[in-house]
Amino acid sequence: MAKHAQDSRIMEQKDTIRQLNMTINSQNELIASLRSTVDECNSTILGLREQVEYLTGKLFGTSSEKSKTMEGQLSLFDEAEQEAQSSSSGMEAGTVIVREHTRQAKRTSDEIFKGVPSRDEVITLSEEQKHCAECGAEMEVIGKEFVRREFRFTPAKGEIVNIYRETAKCPVCSAVPAMERNIQFVKAHVPEALIPHSYASASAVAWVMYQKYANSMPLYRQEQDWRQMGAGLSRATLANWIICCADNYFRPLYDCFHRELLKRQFLMADETRVQVLKEPGRNAETDSYMWLFRTGEDGLPPIILFKYTETRAKFNAEEFLKG
Repeated sequence: MAKHAQDSRIMEQKDTIRQLNMTINSQNELIASLRSTVDECNSTILGLREQVEYLTGKLFGTSSEKSKTMEGQLSLFDEAEQEAQSSSSGMEAGTVIVREHTRQAKRTSDEIFKGVPSRDEVITLSEEQKHCAECGAEMEVIGKEFVRREFRFTPAKGEIVNIYRETAKCPVCSAVPAMERNIQFVKAHVPEALIPHSYASASAVAWVMYQKYANSMPLYRQEQDWRQMGAGLSRATLANWIICCADNYFRPLYDCFHRELLKRQFLMADETRVQVLKEPGRNAETDSYMWLFRTGEDGLPPIILFKYTETRAKFNAEEFLKG
């Protein structure tokens, strides 16, 4: 009887061990499956993180000009080589279809540089060449021969111009005693300064505006360019030039266009969010709005005006459209 009970306990223990082994195997398979899932998730997270970093850089960071590189990889050295390989001749034009292949038709130099002023430069004979090598007589110029065309560029330069004006007096009047006739003086008329009490000129301010708004060059980079040319113009000075000239010279034009815009039969308007970095009393992350108002397709010259507002409330548009 005791032996039968012992055998029964042994069988129960074996069954328990078998069940535990099955549970362990099942748990191992589950762990392996979870590890595989975790690895896949980590791989997905890594890929998404790289995409976020790339898109964030494209949205908020500096973007390179056209460069054929990997996504997110900025090429610093081989842009010239890449562009040179894309066109062996450097002259582009429309595509002409030829049997069995396509050929890029070359443009003439007149077409390439049609908007660039042209001048002639004649290379004259040297002193030695002006005399005949046989008899020593002076050579006679009979014509000129075309050699080649060159595209030359003169870098921008700045200069300080000290402006004086002439003062004159009448010698006849000055010869008469002062008690009998007043001496007549006259001074040359000098155009008014672009900005009073400033050394800003129209050409300098126009260049700053062109670089900022047409070429998208920030003022801090322009500050560096001016410094390299020997002019210590700060970005604050450049900003003041822009603001002052906008108020004094562009505001009257804006108001004139505004009046003409309100005379049109129908208009279109839209607004978009913008953020101003340094605005008194507001955080840099606060949304502001830039409104666009433009005329419709009425056959008249189009007018497009922008207006900045702190909110998108409807009274902003109503106030603008009331004039």
